[in-house]
Amino acid sequence: MTHTTTLHNPQEAHQTLQRLWGWLKPRLLQGQRITLSVEEERRSLPQNAKFHALCRDLEWARVEWAGKPRCADEWKVLLISGHAVATKAHAEVVPGLEREFVNLRESTSRMDRARMSSLIEYAEAFAAMRLPCQSTDH
Repeated sequence: MTHTTTLHNPQEAHQTLQRLWGWLKPRLLQGQRITLSVEEERRSLPQNAKFHALCRDLEWARVEWAGKPRCADEWKVLLISGHAVATKAHAEVVPGLEREFVNLRESTSRMDRARMSSLIEYAEAFAAMRLPCQSTDH
């Protein structure tokens, strides 16, 4: 059995844990092993969409890195890697299977909302310095 729930307040959390204990206790007394995981809510779909839009903006503006314009997927890798280094998170470049260099980076799908917000702020700051100014005069 897998049970996933999102908790919004302490009272709801307490009630959920009490119900869960009622389910867990007899199984544990029978000698069953149970795995319990608790994690912060992961990044939201709007956060994901905003980050990918920033990557596309950099592509469409033909912003160059290492001497040539980069596509949105390349900007995604570059921004996530730069953010990891800037925030002193794990970043590692290793030789790949064909002797290329590979950046072992964190996955945005595993980021919690705070981490994703930080990445978006980093990407916005990077883009603000490199994208042409958008004039509101028509």
